Amino acid sequence: MREQGLAADDPVLRLDRVGLSYGPESDVLADVSLSLPPGSLTFLTGPSGAGKSTLLKLAYLGLRPTAGRISLFGVDTTRLSRRELAPLRRRVGVVFQEFRLLDHLSAYENVALPLRVAGAQERAYREDVVELLTWVGLGDRLEARPATLSGGEKQRVAIARAVVVKPSLILADEPTGNVDEEMGDRLFRLFRELNKRLGTTILIATHDMALVRKAKSDVLRLADGMVMRVPHTALALKEEPT
Repeated sequence: MREQGLAADDPVLRLDRVGLSYGPESDVLADVSLSLPPGSLTFLTGPSGAGKSTLLKLAYLGLRPTAGRISLFGVDTTRLSRRELAPLRRRVGVVFQEFRLLDHLSAYENVALPLRVAGAQERAYREDVVELLTWVGLGDRLEARPATLSGGEKQRVAIARAVVVKPSLILADEPTGNVDEEMGDRLFRLFRELNKRLGTTILIATHDMALVRKAKSDVLRLADGMVMRVPHTALALKEEPT
């Protein structure tokens, strides 16, 4: 499936020699280049502190790089204003490591929020939201507030919220970090289904090398400010340090 607005050979996301610095001697990222083709599913690995979360923030345009260029859906974002960035960001679903759920809303309301903001009527989306929450094992927790949910349950609500609008690109930061192996595999199957059925491009940052090896998807490794593609034959047997 070709993304709207993309030429046949355009990546959905492209970083060209991107850097982020907060001062002369405080480089967070130094020289990062990567390209995600339409319909790809890619893992981003690397040691703790390498900058995986920061890279994802740059990818969804939550941060501006201090060097290099970021293109999203074939659009060079370098000189775009916040208003011009907004339509691009609406096509990106983000699973945050810290969840970012609204405490005064139920699990159902948190997942439905992006649809409400987009102007959809509840009768048009209620069945989809309930079905998605049931799929991630929270069908009996629709009315639960975040304060009553475990870390793993909050993670599943965050994932459901990110995918409910069927975004063109999903960026997930440690999406299986707070769930057991069985649920982690189940959540990954959800990402895989979105990727296969809808052509959604997906980038998952993780240190869970067991999941990476089982998934047999493309792997990028971030270390020392650079991203390198890793063949599956070279994957380490141990998990990345957290």
